[in-house]
Amino acid sequence: MATILGANTLSSGYEVANSCRFNDGDSAYLNRSWGSGNQKTWTFSVWVKRSTLGTEQHLFGQREDDSNRTNIFFTSGDLLNIRSNSSAAGLHVNVITTQKFMDVSAWYHIVVAVDTEQSTNTNRVKLYVNGTQVTSFGTATYPAEDATLVINNAVSHEVGSYDTSAGYFDGYMAEVVWIDGTQYAASNFGEFDDDSPQIWKPKDVSGLTFGTNGFYLDFEDSSNLGNDANGGTDWTENNIAATDQTTDTCTNNFATLNPLENYHAGGTFAEGNTYYTSVSSKHDFAISTMAMPAGKWYAEFKIHQDTDYNIVGITDHGYQGSNQELSEDNYSYGFANYDASKSIVRGNGSTTIDNMPLFGDGDIIGVAVDITNSKLYFSKNGTFINSGDPTSGSTGTGAQSIQDLSSGSGTSYGQDVYFFGIGLWNTSAAGNYSANFGNAPFSISSGNSDANGHGNFEYAVPSGYFALCTKNLAEHG
Repeated sequence: MATILGANTLSSGYEVANSCRFNDGDSAYLNRSWGSGNQKTWTFSVWVKRSTLGTEQHLFGQREDDSNRTNIFFTSGDLLNIRSNSSAAGLHVNVITTQKFMDVSAWYHIVVAVDTEQSTNTNRVKLYVNGTQVTSFGTATYPAEDATLVINNAVSHEVGSYDTSAGYFDGYMAEVVWIDGTQYAASNFGEFDDDSPQIWKPKDVSGLTFGTNGFYLDFEDSSNLGNDANGGTDWTENNIAATDQTTDTCTNNFATLNPLENYHAGGTFAEGNTYYTSVSSKHDFAISTMAMPAGKWYAEFKIHQDTDYNIVGITDHGYQGSNQELSEDNYSYGFANYDASKSIVRGNGSTTIDNMPLFGDGDIIGVAVDITNSKLYFSKNGTFINSGDPTSGSTGTGAQSIQDLSSGSGTSYGQDVYFFGIGLWNTSAAGNYSANFGNAPFSISSGNSDANGHGNFEYAVPSGYFALCTKNLAEHG
């Protein structure tokens, strides 16, 4: 489902600056070899935001062969599995949740804390999700007391893959921590907010005892995303680029495109759900995971193919069909390439502004949405079209007027809020698009944030407009 307000909307005191975007289509992962450490007592902590569901995706572990491995991963059924086995002792650990992890718009905090020297078997493997210990499992095989697990040994360990060849994670990771020799609780890595006790937020981990092989990946150096901020040996980056560093984090969650909405007729998503490929000969589009219930918002969309009939705009996401185009029906507006000769602005299914500039491969279309004054503005490569002035308020210079949904006038099966959208108007060529809600999925040559200092855009954000993220929604939404 789409999100109006995501998690982590409050200031936490401790702010996480960056995450790393893992794209499974690129076979992206990090790996590092180390010497032997404590194989009985250890803790793994990570914040994750998933992008793809229904496939096996590994967060951390190592594999010598099928008989000797330890892995922490999401199953193809979207459950969380902690598994360890060895050829000498067979299956040590096989703990599988009943909870499914299917929210692609929110961050999860996962802590796996192991101490096989505990006398009570359920204390030997502890799992915490968003600060709460999980005590009920669909499968629960615990290690024997004092068992030596196949992990933290002198072989390659991986973040985001399984044996460097399969099970690639797809999504975002932040604050990745491995503790060698201590079984920590989730409270060592996070805390509940005093004013909003349902919100779990991260803490500074620099004071923890990391042990021999302990590491901390904070992803703050885009030129070295495998940097161990704890001072150990850096991790090797595999198919990870500087553009995979993002400001989408567990303390400021940014919008992405939403693969769970059903307007895309078989379209596919990649790069942390910021890249969308439409289907040829279809009307289809994708929308943002977060809505704009009030305020003023800005996003950029980069076109990656030279074809006609691209559409960029907003919608109340009322469509439920698989062959619909953005701007076709009520409460939907788009800047569209009508044919090879001109572009138009469409609203509620009809042309409202004619003979606009064409756009195509390499162009960046800016969308500024003024919910306060019910106005919509479009720019091409930094210049607002139709002499548009997003700061003109109720005057709406060069704007497309949009329906005020605050009184509940949206479609009965939609929501009374607007979402950003991008897609294709029926053509034989597929469309490819990147959506930048401030989390910079493509190379930015200049770098522009909003007035709150959030987001990274190619062009200047109009005064009074903001990136679509939870901190801005908490203040302006």
